[in-house]
Amino acid sequence: MKVLVTGGAGYIGSHTCIELLDHGHEVIVIDNLSNSHPRSLERVQSITQKELFFYEKDLLDKEALNQIFQTHAIDAVIHFAGYKAVGESVEQPLMYYQNNIQSTLILCETMQRYGVHHLVFSSSATVYGMDTKSPIPENAPLSATNPYGRTKLFIEEILRDWALTLPESSITLLRYFNPVGAHSSGLIGEDPQGIPNNLMPYVTQVASGRREILSVFGNDYDTLDGTGVRDYIHVVDLALGHVKALEHSFKSTGCDAYNLGTGNGTSVLELVKAFEQATGQNVPYQITDRRPGDVATCFANPNKAKLELSWEATRDIVEMCKDSWNWQSKHPMGYQTS
Repeated sequence: MKVLVTGGAGYIGSHTCIELLDHGHEVIVIDNLSNSHPRSLERVQSITQKELFFYEKDLLDKEALNQIFQTHAIDAVIHFAGYKAVGESVEQPLMYYQNNIQSTLILCETMQRYGVHHLVFSSSATVYGMDTKSPIPENAPLSATNPYGRTKLFIEEILRDWALTLPESSITLLRYFNPVGAHSSGLIGEDPQGIPNNLMPYVTQVASGRREILSVFGNDYDTLDGTGVRDYIHVVDLALGHVKALEHSFKSTGCDAYNLGTGNGTSVLELVKAFEQATGQNVPYQITDRRPGDVATCFANPNKAKLELSWEATRDIVEMCKDSWNWQSKHPMGYQTS
């Protein structure tokens, strides 16, 4: 089928493009490259030995999006595009609401105009808020603690309302936990701009000497070693989850949510130790104060995805660490590495 991937040059988007191409789908990417690099898509094509269509356009550009739908007989959409930095969203909430929500509305309007009824949306475990007990099921109470999380929550509600007006539609909300790792080739991976917001790229940058030391935010949580526990999932497993969700959407209607996680919690210090053992690299760290808004433990109950999508994560924390380091060691400055 012909699949439009918004934000397809990004970290998760590029890995998903590989899996889509490997599963025989035609891929059309739209990405404004505000937080990604065109080399990722060049390497997607190198890895798969297949071509994709790429449009360097913004989803807010209605005319450009309309032209893409006119040019390609699109069957389904996977929607990654959007701003994603929690701290930035707190500082510039209007920018996040304008970009993330408005671009999704324009996308949905265009899909409806061209009779495209299958959508997989990149949501997040941030929609569960702070007070949910792990493992977290999809029917847990929803809330958000920052503008980024609220855009995900609001878009989920918008998509549910939209699905009610289109009986033939199939909309899948995929709630990610903590994506890490990279493609085993080492050709694509996570390339954050500036100081990383997530743990694994910070760990790899400290290991490579790009950063001096890792700050561990709090060691007095009610966990095994006092540090925060999260559900880390290999980005390739996550990408495969999108393929399964896409395939399932052609067998179902309505709007439904699925957790994509391993169902296992790993603490910050456990991850650091696993990384050092898997790679032989030293990761110096210091304990600092807790960050506002962080919870002690957050990991998924992924049973629904296993039962209904026939998907489950198979790659363990060691493989996640090895693949992360393989990417970082080959590309110490990300895609800017010559």
